[in-house]
Amino acid sequence: MSPTHKVYIAGPEVFLPNGFAQMQRKGELALAQGFFPSTMAENDLDPTGVSAFQFGCQISAANEKMMRDADFCIANLTPFRGISADIGTGYEVGFMIALGKPVFGYTNTSKLYYERLLEDYYRGKAEKDAEGVLRGADGLMIEDHGMVDNLMFDGGISAIGGRLVRRDVPSEAMLTDLGAYDECLGLARDFFGKM
Repeated sequence: MSPTHKVYIAGPEVFLPNGFAQMQRKGELALAQGFFPSTMAENDLDPTGVSAFQFGCQISAANEKMMRDADFCIANLTPFRGISADIGTGYEVGFMIALGKPVFGYTNTSKLYYERLLEDYYRGKAEKDAEGVLRGADGLMIEDHGMVDNLMFDGGISAIGGRLVRRDVPSEAMLTDLGAYDECLGLARDFFGKM
C-alpha cells in the first residue's frame, strides 16, 4: 500500500529497554496501513558539543517540527510511571489538537482514571465532604467522568474527530502490546478514507 498521510507516533516507548525496536515495529505497522511514520527525533541529532539541556531542547524542537509536518497522531496513553499517561505524550496530544489535527489514542488498560486514582493512588482512602464531594486523604477532589485519563484527553480527542481505544493486556505487556495501536491505524485509515 502506497503511503498517503504522515502519522506522528507519540508515547513513552523511547524509555523502554527495546525502545528503538518498538518504534521500528510501530513504523512498519504504519507503513503497512499506508502511512508515513515519524521517527525518534534523537536519531537524527548529534549531542556532541552541547549541554544535556541544549540537547533536550533540540529533541523538543525536532518533535514539534515532526508534529507540524504530520497529518495526524497516534498516542500511547497507557499509564506510565504512575496512574496517568506519560506527560510528554500528553503535551504532544495537546499540541496536535491545537493544530487541528486528528488524534487517535489508546491505552492498554480498561481501568478508568477514576478507578486508578481511587484504588491505586489513594488506596481506597477517600470520603465525601460536607457538600458531598469525594476527596482523597489529602483533601483533593476526586472526579469521576468515566474517562481514560484526565478529561482533556478524552474531550480533546473526541472534539477533533479522533477516537480513544481501550484494551486490557497482561501487565508485563502494558507498554509493548501493539493490538490497540494497530486498531488505531485502522481507525485512521477509515477516517482518511472518508475524506
